Amino acid sequence: MLFFLDYWYLVLVVPAMIISLIASLNVKSTFKKYNNISVRSGMDSKEVVNRILSQNNIHDVSVGVVAGELTDHYNPAKKVLNLSQSTADRSTVGAIGVAAHEAGHAIQYAEGYFPVKLRTTMVPIVNIGSYLGFYLAIFGLIFNSAMGDIFIQIGVALYSLAFIFTLVTLPVEFNASKRAVAVLDGMGTFTQEEIGGVKKVLRAAALTYVASMIAALANLLRLVLIIASSRNRDS
Repeated sequence: MLFFLDYWYLVLVVPAMIISLIASLNVKSTFKKYNNISVRSGMDSKEVVNRILSQNNIHDVSVGVVAGELTDHYNPAKKVLNLSQSTADRSTVGAIGVAAHEAGHAIQYAEGYFPVKLRTTMVPIVNIGSYLGFYLAIFGLIFNSAMGDIFIQIGVALYSLAFIFTLVTLPVEFNASKRAVAVLDGMGTFTQEEIGGVKKVLRAAALTYVASMIAALANLLRLVLIIASSRNRDS
């Protein structure tokens, strides 16, 4: 069987890849649009981040700059909030929305928000499982024995973690965006039109995580169906 070009790959994985591509293009185009619209207050993204952190009594997080576009992220281990080159020092609706979202993650860690703690704990296991799980399960199919069944079960369990991880990621990202909008609105510095633009940028970003969840589910279903089809032929 050509495991990488099988029927289930075409039916499940390819459509999921198309959805992910559409979501990625959408967030880039939405960000580009609102990253060209300046805010009336003149506040830049770094100023907004520092103000949000200060308002939430977070004084041990530094703000850095990383290369790339939309590579913004919060590093909880180093307590560094990294803004991308497309976001840093920009006084635009798009940049401020993305920066505030990352500040939302910093607040999550400071408050001990359970979903973000769970996601962080899962990262090393998921990195291994998403890579080895599929191959362990396929390896188990080759050996039609009790030992092969064990490999299949371990492989599916490990591969399932990638899907579970995407599920855990959704509330983490949605909550960070919710916090970002609320804190920006509460500042009284930005117009409702600007807040509306922030919502659109963060909504587009959220859809990429939904697309990742769909892709992970499609890959998991593909693996399960490959195993089921193989066992039906052998029975």
